[in-house]
Amino acid sequence: MTESKPQDLYRETVFLPTTSFPMRGSLPKREPEMLERWAAEKLDDSLFAQAQGRQVFMLHDGPPYANGHLHIGHALNKILKDVINRAHRMSGYGIHYVPGWDCHGLPIEWKIEEEYRKRGQDKDSVPVLQFRAECRAYAQKWLDIQAAEFRRLGVQAEWARRYATMDFSSEAAIAGEIGKFLLNGLLYRGLRPVMWSPVEKTALAEAEIEYRDHESTAIHVAFPVIHDPTPAHALDDVSAVIWTTTPWTIPANRAIAYGPDITYAVVRVDDVADGALLEPESKVLVAEDLIEQFCTAAGVSAHHVLYTLPGSALEGAVCAHPLRGQGYDFDVPMLPGAHVTTEAGTGLVHTAPAHGEDDFNLGRQHGLEITELVMDDGRYADWVPLFAGGHVFKAAEPVCSALEEVMRRAASAGQAPAGLVARTTLVHSYPHSWRSRAPIIYRATPQWFIRMDGEGALRQRALGALDDVTFVPAQSRNRLTSMVEGRPDWCISRQRAWGVPIAVFVEKRTGEVLRDAAVMKRVVDAFAAEGADAWYSSPASRFLGEGRNPDDYEQVFDIVDVWFESGSTHAFVLGHGDMPFPADVYLEGSDQHRGWFQSSLLESVGTKGVAPFRALVTNGFVLDEQGRKMSKSLGNVIAPQDVNDSLGADILRLWVMNSDTNEDLRIGKDILKQQGELYRRLRNTLRWLLGALDGFTEEERVAYDDLPELERWVLHRMCELGGLVARAVETHEWVGVYPALHGFCAADLSAFYFDVRKDTIYCDAASSLKRRAARTVLDHLHRCLCAWLAPVLVFTAEEAWLARPGNTQSIHLQPFPDLPAQWHQPALEDRWATLRGVRRIITTEIEAARRDGVVGSSLQAAVTLPLSEDEAAAFGEVDWCELAIVSKVDVEIEAGSASIYLDTPTDAQGAAHGGPVIRAAAGHKCARCWKVLEEVGTVAAHPQLCLRCADVVQGGA
Repeated sequence: MTESKPQDLYRETVFLPTTSFPMRGSLPKREPEMLERWAAEKLDDSLFAQAQGRQVFMLHDGPPYANGHLHIGHALNKILKDVINRAHRMSGYGIHYVPGWDCHGLPIEWKIEEEYRKRGQDKDSVPVLQFRAECRAYAQKWLDIQAAEFRRLGVQAEWARRYATMDFSSEAAIAGEIGKFLLNGLLYRGLRPVMWSPVEKTALAEAEIEYRDHESTAIHVAFPVIHDPTPAHALDDVSAVIWTTTPWTIPANRAIAYGPDITYAVVRVDDVADGALLEPESKVLVAEDLIEQFCTAAGVSAHHVLYTLPGSALEGAVCAHPLRGQGYDFDVPMLPGAHVTTEAGTGLVHTAPAHGEDDFNLGRQHGLEITELVMDDGRYADWVPLFAGGHVFKAAEPVCSALEEVMRRAASAGQAPAGLVARTTLVHSYPHSWRSRAPIIYRATPQWFIRMDGEGALRQRALGALDDVTFVPAQSRNRLTSMVEGRPDWCISRQRAWGVPIAVFVEKRTGEVLRDAAVMKRVVDAFAAEGADAWYSSPASRFLGEGRNPDDYEQVFDIVDVWFESGSTHAFVLGHGDMPFPADVYLEGSDQHRGWFQSSLLESVGTKGVAPFRALVTNGFVLDEQGRKMSKSLGNVIAPQDVNDSLGADILRLWVMNSDTNEDLRIGKDILKQQGELYRRLRNTLRWLLGALDGFTEEERVAYDDLPELERWVLHRMCELGGLVARAVETHEWVGVYPALHGFCAADLSAFYFDVRKDTIYCDAASSLKRRAARTVLDHLHRCLCAWLAPVLVFTAEEAWLARPGNTQSIHLQPFPDLPAQWHQPALEDRWATLRGVRRIITTEIEAARRDGVVGSSLQAAVTLPLSEDEAAAFGEVDWCELAIVSKVDVEIEAGSASIYLDTPTDAQGAAHGGPVIRAAAGHKCARCWKVLEEVGTVAAHPQLCLRCADVVQGGA
């Protein structure tokens, strides 16, 4: 028979932690099981029932696009929303979170068209209703997939009430919102430049644009002055030179803009470099500040200035188009423009009213012709001289060739320069369609717009509505307000098939849009019953009603911008039943200042006069660990599904809440590994709590006034954290909350409080006041930590909560603990910060003694701790053995010495006392608590135990 070791004799008398809560999370396995259990227990139904009668907190869901699997940005945004909702529910609010999906639009059309191309099928041969049905089925498939993926992330929502913009009721509501703009006069049809995708053959919204580097051909072009208004004939035989990076717009030029306050110069060319297109003795007009830059670009090696004149002197000047005589025989007036600067080019701006916002505004102001020279696919129309049928993105070469030819002819004829002066390439940031990744153009086409200014004053009212909105972070207010201040009229029409049609009629005789509430009601009723397909399947007479001849009206088949659709979601989600309007919060990525935030604001102010949200919360974008955008080509894509399968959704959720979501976030394998380590520490904290609370009963609980000071300090820290969580709930500012909670678990609990109290919990008698007090605090900690972690670690918090005997109802049905005000004791914070500082100094000395072989563990150490008289008075009844986890501490009060541990001034004039001194403790090691004490062996019945342990064993505890 093997002889037992001394410590084995007393193992059963030690209160070692016991719990069913495992050390390893095994989240990829346990999380799906928990989702199944919640479904079987109908947890969502219980949460819905709990919300009845409560004040509702409404976070309106911005709809993701039903196209493809979720990406990490989706996960970030939905987790943030879920945390905010869960925290509000646990704060006593009723939560009705209705998830939504954006289901119409070009990306889905493209996917269906791809299938057609694979089959060699002509899309134009497919009946529109069949095409729309295929788009609907595609969107429904991905909606269902994404809903399952969101649920796997632990997102709680009223899934059965989900909304989709393609629901019949939604399509009817969207048509109704269009009707409101129609009837209030803000909707109009007009010809003006819009961002146009030649690839997708449709207008695009600002939110559908991304800016990428693009190589453009930049040209300087001379326009001969044919009418000189200056008294001294300063412009006689002079050519005005413009600079542009869009040579394809030269056929559409109808004016040259100048700055009235800019000084211009007539420059005579004296000599040129080889290959220059200008001839010596040529005279050109450019801004005085840009002469040197121009001469360098044009190869002018010598020049002198003949005249300088203010821009205002150019009023009335007229030029000829450089291609005059080849179908471009109109005059090109010089016009004052506030947008003209001397930052680049020549200070004279090529103006094509059909292809630029400033150009259009200037043209409309002066009655210029708005030409339609470019077709929807980016080709020049058949009537465009010289360039008919060519594509604008391939026009640089033919346009430059034509301009170079006329320049050579002008030189040969001794005429003023006309045509190409210089050509180069320029790499610059240029707008592209974010779907096709192809560059876009500005193109004037008849479109439907919502008026921002004038009657209705939508811009002014929208800016006014933002005054009452809270922005998180606060600086994002400037971003949205500046965008609303500077945006043009809202182009809401798209030339596609899958969407809600702009269901209006235009009288052919007058060109006026029909504004009739009865017609709109018939449209809305039909859409509610049959969906927007009714617009395509029904005769116009169904909507026009009796008394109107359908032949007298044009039925509009443009669909509405998807941003208008998503901006209208408040109209069919909020303000009905238990869904209050306006929403308390809209929460999306920072790109939505030009997208959903803005469209929702304009739509709601335009139809209801108020913003649809009380607060706008913004999150950043997700980058890889090197700060790069994620792309398949870089191989740096982190898919949420992969994280779920390898680490678990709780790890992903923890990453979100440990990040500064106000800025761009980073993620990668190393970062997720770090989050896994943080999770392990939190889990170990919960596991130790559960183990140390084994068998805890209410009879053990100790009243607050009877708690030792250390326990009251822990409760104070809990009170501070509870306040931190409460403030985040109130302000929606969650950055830093969960790092603080982790720091509390790791530094205050695991590394300090648990470490100090292990001896008491493991070795004191069950009836010990100190042990009961500690377990009372552990009980509070368990309740608080499970509740505070529940919004984030939805699976782990549930597991830790239910691992406690007696807890049968989900943690997600529990409120945040209401902590007593008396727990808040700031004085304890300062006192224990000082005591922990002394403790760190002692442990540092112990580590040095351990390295020197003086002691093996801290319990083998005895400490001599010199203190000043002030320190001794301030530290009072501190049990230094317990605090430093050593077997003996001899406090030596050095009279007259200066304090080294206290910040407060002291009257002592003496030198500072020394630091702690470590030596090996005298005595023997207790076989039960392992302290080295001289009293071990003094109890005959238990010669291997100290007095405390012998007493516990003999008492049968």
